Amino acid sequence: MHLGVDFGTTRTIVAYVDRGNYPVVSFTDQWGDPQDHFPSVVAIQDGRLVHGFDALAAAEQGAPVLRSFKRALAAAEVGPQTTIELDGAPIPLLELLVSHLKALREAITEASSVSAEPLESCAIAVPAHAHSAQRFLTLEAFRRAGFTVHGMLNEPSAAGFEYTHRQARTVTSRRRRVIVYDLGGGTFDASLVRVDGTAHEVLDSLGLNNLGGDDFDRILVDQALATAGADVAALTARELDTLLADCREAKERLSPQSRRIALDVPDGSGGTAEVTLKVADFYAAAAPLVQTSIEAMAPLVGGLDGADELADVAGIYLVGGGSGLPMVPRLLRERFGRRVHRSPYPAASTAIGLAISVDEQSGFSLTDRLSRGFGVFREGSAGQRLQFDPILDRAAALPEGSELIVTRRYRAAHNLGVFRFVEYAALDEAGEPRGDLVPFGQVAFPFDPDLQRAETLDPGAVWRREPGPEVEERYVIDRNGIVTVHITDLDTGYRRTEALSAG
Repeated sequence: MHLGVDFGTTRTIVAYVDRGNYPVVSFTDQWGDPQDHFPSVVAIQDGRLVHGFDALAAAEQGAPVLRSFKRALAAAEVGPQTTIELDGAPIPLLELLVSHLKALREAITEASSVSAEPLESCAIAVPAHAHSAQRFLTLEAFRRAGFTVHGMLNEPSAAGFEYTHRQARTVTSRRRRVIVYDLGGGTFDASLVRVDGTAHEVLDSLGLNNLGGDDFDRILVDQALATAGADVAALTARELDTLLADCREAKERLSPQSRRIALDVPDGSGGTAEVTLKVADFYAAAAPLVQTSIEAMAPLVGGLDGADELADVAGIYLVGGGSGLPMVPRLLRERFGRRVHRSPYPAASTAIGLAISVDEQSGFSLTDRLSRGFGVFREGSAGQRLQFDPILDRAAALPEGSELIVTRRYRAAHNLGVFRFVEYAALDEAGEPRGDLVPFGQVAFPFDPDLQRAETLDPGAVWRREPGPEVEERYVIDRNGIVTVHITDLDTGYRRTEALSAG
């Protein structure tokens, strides 16, 4: 059985390949009822981690619980040694991810609608603007959890497959571009995709690591507390978690006809207060979040609200659990007109697209983009200054199933090269990285043969040394967007290989 697994911030959704169809897997919850997702929730019960519906059941009994832990992957400083706190104790993030995905795998094989089927391979996804450490940790966690990973796609790229599978009639010789608007629980992505039959090419992607459905939930929590006259500081962790979960459920129940939101709010003294909020007030407070997403995707859509540009666009496709909120498609239609379509299964769109990608019979292919630039700060002027060298443009294409290789050769001019690798969102007019900047592992490479034999290197001890050796830098970017650098002194044969991660 081949799967598409969308590990989400609040919910993990799985779809599978079934003779050209891609149904969503249903899981058995703590009451024995079927659900179309596996909760992305962890709790501590009797000294061990429990996940999914077991975690929700434990939380009801007062166990410490952690939601939306996937958002920790988006932090600029995240790496293999990153820890996350649960009940006052630090837990290695990678260990938590592996534990969660093992629980997911067990639920698929023992408590789901496909339990009788053997697992073969799966496709997984990350946000389009995910940095390399985020990609590496996600991929590594799935592998350690026992999944055979066929490939890792950017989330909106996978949703683009689901669009053309379901809305093929809208893609014509005159309308070959699709814009995927993906508002998930913890992140926002947008991709511009060109479609030619079943061949997809991502032209560009943009996104925000700090915008998602969770932020809408917090607005509702704040409004509920303010209406009840309650102080968040007076609530216990369990009371706040319960209120947050109630607000999320209330938000997800909203329809275009909804006018009121009823909630029970803890009063900080063990009781609760019943409050009723106006949906219009909630929408007014949350509208700036939607506007932020529109501004973030503005470089992609350009003049798409003009008649001439819209003629080339098959649709702006709304996916992700957050786009299920009625105000989101309404505001986007006000901005972009009738060409806005919402997936009939917004929360499952990515998982379905992933299942399509792993189905060898589907015929779908993808040329994706890095979505983030990659470069290095190098030593200059005998170590007195740093100069930036962009290596990979954020729009660099990643052909499906192959590697992208960039090779550079030069004559070194210092005794020691200190390479400070970064990923960046954009370059300014001077060619310097700006905006969202993620520092990556620092590599000190000795050009002096005596230093090549040394046990330790001092990155601060840099001076000019000419003539230096001929040096080759070889950057290999795999199909998952993970970068490995090979640096070689071609005169002596001394070589260093580093799989880059945040640090």
